[in-house]
Amino acid sequence: MRRQDVYDCIGIGIGPYNLSLAALMEEKTDLKVKFFDQTPEFQWHPGMLINLTDLQVPFIADLVTFANPQSRYSYLNYLHTHNRLYKFFFFQKFEMPRQEYNDYARWVVSQLSCCQFHSEVIGVTDEGDCYKVVIDNRLTDEREIYYAKHVVMGTGSKPLILDGMDGLPDGDVHHTSKYLFHKNTTMEGSSITIVGSGQSAAEVFFVLLKEQKDHSYQLTWLTRSEGILQLESSKLGQEFFAPDYVDYFHGLTYEKRVDALQTLDQLRNGIDPDTLNNIYNILYNHSVSDSSPDITIQPLTEVNKIRKEEDQYVLNCRQWQKDRDFSYQTDKVILATGYKPNIPKWFFDEFEDKIVWEDDKMYKVSRNYKLEFKEKPDRDHHYYTVTNLEHSHGAGATNLGLAVDRNIQIINDIVGEEVYKVQRNTIFSQFTMDK
Repeated sequence: MRRQDVYDCIGIGIGPYNLSLAALMEEKTDLKVKFFDQTPEFQWHPGMLINLTDLQVPFIADLVTFANPQSRYSYLNYLHTHNRLYKFFFFQKFEMPRQEYNDYARWVVSQLSCCQFHSEVIGVTDEGDCYKVVIDNRLTDEREIYYAKHVVMGTGSKPLILDGMDGLPDGDVHHTSKYLFHKNTTMEGSSITIVGSGQSAAEVFFVLLKEQKDHSYQLTWLTRSEGILQLESSKLGQEFFAPDYVDYFHGLTYEKRVDALQTLDQLRNGIDPDTLNNIYNILYNHSVSDSSPDITIQPLTEVNKIRKEEDQYVLNCRQWQKDRDFSYQTDKVILATGYKPNIPKWFFDEFEDKIVWEDDKMYKVSRNYKLEFKEKPDRDHHYYTVTNLEHSHGAGATNLGLAVDRNIQIINDIVGEEVYKVQRNTIFSQFTMDK
C-alpha cells in the first residue's frame, strides 16, 4: 500500500467489541476503516456454545442498540430479517440464546466489507504521524502493509492455563474454551474433574451432570473459591455496569481502582442463579434413588499441579483454609481457570518503552480509551485499546453491555464531534456527593 493511502482507523481483532465499532463506523461516518482478524471466520467462543445456554446480558446489549436503536445492525432487525421476531416475542426472555448471538454477529459481519479474516497483524509501528500495520495474509500467503491515522487494539483474551497444568494432552486435559471440541472423548473417561469457578465451570458441570447417568463417570468439581457463589444480579447492583460508574471508577487513583475491583468480585465472577438452581435440582433428584451419587463438589481447594501417572492424572491439591495437602486421581480434567488479556508480543516490542504504565503490567488508558505516550502526549494520531481495561475502567470492562459506549467515545474522539450521543445520568445510583 502506498504511504499516502492512509486509513482513518485500523482495528486489530474482530471480536464483538471491534465488530461493534466497525458497524457503528460504517453506518454513520465517512471514515475509511479496515479491521483484521487471524481466524478464518467470526466465531464467538465456539468451544462453549453449549445448547440451551443464554447470553448473560439482555439482548439490548447487542452490537449497536445503545448507540442507535434504529440501526439496521440491531438484534431485533436480525430477528425481523430472519422471520424470527414473533418466535422471540413468544420466547418471553430478555436474554438471547448464546448460539443465536453468534449467528447474529456473523450476520453483521457478512454485511461489512471492512472486515478481513485470515489476516494476522504481525506488527504495528509508530511512523510519527500515523501507524504502519503489517499483515500476514494467510489466504494469499503474502505480506501486506497498511497505514492508519488511528489504531484500535481489540485482541480480546486467551485461556489462562496456570503453571503446572500445561503441556498435557488436549484430549485429556483442556480449558473450557475447548470443551465442546473434546466433549465426547471426555465422557469416555471413568472420572472427570472440573477445576475452577465461575459461569463456565458451572455450565460444564451442569451438562456433564445431566449426562452422567448415560455414561457412569465419577464427576468432581474443585474450586479455590470460598463457595459456589451466585452472581450479584440485583437491579441496583447491575448499575455498576453503567457508564456513569465507569466515569467515577476511572477518576480514582490506580491503588483505589485495584481495591475496588476486589470488592466488586461478585459482580464479575459469580454464577447465574438459574444455573445453580438447575444443578441443585438434578443433585436432589439423583439423591432420591441413590443416597450417595458419584459426585464431589469441593470449594476451598486449589489445584497446584497436574501430572500424568500411568493411565490417570494426579492433581496436587491443597485445602487452603485448613492448610492440608492431598492428591486426587482422575481420568479427565477440564480447566475453568479463566482468561487473560491477549496482548501481542509485537505490542511490547514497539510500545513498551514509549507508553506510560501504571505498574509493570498495566498500561495507562485515558477515559476515552487512548494509550498515553511519554513523548508527544498531545499527538493527533492515537492508539486506542479495548483490551486489558479492568484496572482502568472497572468491573464492566469485559461486559458486552458497555462495549457500545466505549465505541461511541472512540468514534466521537476520532471524528472530533458527537457522531453518537454519549448517554449519562442514566441510573438511580450515585457514587459521590461531589457533583
